[in-house]
Amino acid sequence: MDVLPLLLLVAGSAAVAGLARRTPVPAPLLLVAAGLAVSYVPGVPGYELDPEIVLPLVLPPLLYTAATDSSYLDLRAHMRPIALLSVGYVLFATLAVGWAAYLLVPSLPLPAALVFGAVVAPPDAVAATAVARRVGLPSRITTILQGESLVNDATAITAYKVALAAAVGEGATWAGGVREFLLAAVGGVVVGLVLMVPIHWLRTHLNEALLQNTLSLLIPFAAYGIAEQVHASGVLAVVVVALYLGHRAWEVDFATRLQEEAVWKMVAFVLESAVFALIGLQLPVVLKGLGQYQGAQAAWYAVAVFLVVVAARFVWVYPATFLPRILSARVREREGSPTWKGPFIIGWAGMRGVVSLAIAFSIPLTVNGGASFPDRNLLLFLTFTTVIGTLVVQGLTLPPLIRLLKLPGRDVQAETLAEANAQAQASRVAEERLDALLTDERNALPPPLADRLRSVLERRRNAVWERLGAVNPVTGETADDTYRRLSREMISAEREMFVKLRDHRYIDDEMLRTLLRRLDLEEAAAYREAA
Repeated sequence: MDVLPLLLLVAGSAAVAGLARRTPVPAPLLLVAAGLAVSYVPGVPGYELDPEIVLPLVLPPLLYTAATDSSYLDLRAHMRPIALLSVGYVLFATLAVGWAAYLLVPSLPLPAALVFGAVVAPPDAVAATAVARRVGLPSRITTILQGESLVNDATAITAYKVALAAAVGEGATWAGGVREFLLAAVGGVVVGLVLMVPIHWLRTHLNEALLQNTLSLLIPFAAYGIAEQVHASGVLAVVVVALYLGHRAWEVDFATRLQEEAVWKMVAFVLESAVFALIGLQLPVVLKGLGQYQGAQAAWYAVAVFLVVVAARFVWVYPATFLPRILSARVREREGSPTWKGPFIIGWAGMRGVVSLAIAFSIPLTVNGGASFPDRNLLLFLTFTTVIGTLVVQGLTLPPLIRLLKLPGRDVQAETLAEANAQAQASRVAEERLDALLTDERNALPPPLADRLRSVLERRRNAVWERLGAVNPVTGETADDTYRRLSREMISAEREMFVKLRDHRYIDDEMLRTLLRRLDLEEAAAYREAA
């Protein structure tokens, strides 16, 4: 296997994603644009997206890292709107887009059109939430978009399998399709529930952070593979396991958490960057097989499908938002009455992504009897143009649209106040625990060391409150900012001296690494609030 194209893809996409951080353009959009531009550069290897790689090897880790970063409690609190989007909307979009494609393309049978509807039904699991975090959407909208992106792929993949069975002549019925859908959904949740407790037990009983993080890297693939092996939803199995592990991550030792955060940030960065670059690189592949559909006709189909995809989301979102409140006093009391702005943003944040392309590429070449799958190449092209269209049009306009609508962002002052109160309560409990421990003669400490423990505790307690206080009129820093900057300068001076001592052979490299790691941990602790 030639590894050079893979290395070029990873290195190039990482470079573009790094560049995107210095521009106002969201990274997914710049990566797609770069992929489109590079796809016709002479000498660039051909990259054909393989669903056998994307679905079992790329999707599980992306879902896992997104789910572990999500709040189980927030998702549970917003379960109704999340379910309406991740299940109800995806099924509605499958039918609406499929029916529109059937009416639009004369040669396309209805079962094949429904296959296409399932392909383009799920919004992307990364793009919308990446934009939402960057522009500071209200927490409720961000939670709903995150929750939708965790589950909608499972709905779309199952709907695709049901529609495909009908399209290839396997005698699928509506009743059989509903039964298969429910079995896949329930089975995926059950597999996740069965796996999550023993996996968490193993994580908490492994004594080395290296082994724990190796296990962490294997978890999404294991959950996905086991679920798919029993014909359940691998996506739901991964999400259930990841939500449980993320909710109980505090039970794992600190070294594992530090390593795990760094490892998964790198994995997510590499995979997300490569995935969006791959989308753009598919242009030559999808154009190569268009055949009879060329020029204006293919462009008309692409524009029409894009408009249907965008419109269908609004057709679903507004009734799904307001009808439950009209019909249920309990919903009105619990959730209040939103304005039209929040649903509009949720409706516009329907960018499609690599999962749609991966499912499209998995459409078989032939159906039963050896005949070609109806208009397969056209469906690939329409999937590609829908993904590109939603990413570019909606992705580019979402940030200015949010600013134009003046949606209330996160209340940083309120969040800092809540953090300060939480830290004050925790510090009080810790101080009581320290006093109790010091009364035992087995824990006797010299006064300077006991005072050091108390000063560290006092520092943690005051740090958050200082962020609410006045700033330095010269530098614009809070007292906490100045403290951390001076702490870093002191640590830097120590680090330089350690290196100088090593260079003059007063200490060896092994001792240098030990001393530097100690300083690294202190620096990380000093800067934990800025993470």
